[in-house]
Amino acid sequence: MSNTIPMRVEVELFEAAKSVGSIVSRSATQQLNHWARIGRELEADPRISPRDIQRVLAGDKTYDNLNEVSQAVVRVGWDERVAERLASLDLAAEFTKAGRSWTEADAHGHTVVHGGAEHSSSADA
Repeated sequence: MSNTIPMRVEVELFEAAKSVGSIVSRSATQQLNHWARIGRELEADPRISPRDIQRVLAGDKTYDNLNEVSQAVVRVGWDERVAERLASLDLAAEFTKAGRSWTEADAHGHTVVHGGAEHSSSADA
């Protein structure tokens, strides 16, 4: 048995590893280890220029000028940034502070209006 250490993993990443792992007969831990090894190999690939990738992520260089492997790394960076941004959003608080209402569907697919002058819902039976 290999040596292991405990570590924290984001719930979304763990759930994805569990889902993908079940398809390829791996546990979530085995899938995360697999992905980590792939990432290690990508970063060690001589075709990848970390400096160029950072310049693209900073907006100082165009994505189209990167090779396919570096483009893949940039896409992962973009995905991480989008996920972080989405996780930091609290639109309910922003709309409430601005005195605006917003609409969403409840667990049954019924329209629910929040905020604003009135709170209402319509049960589309």
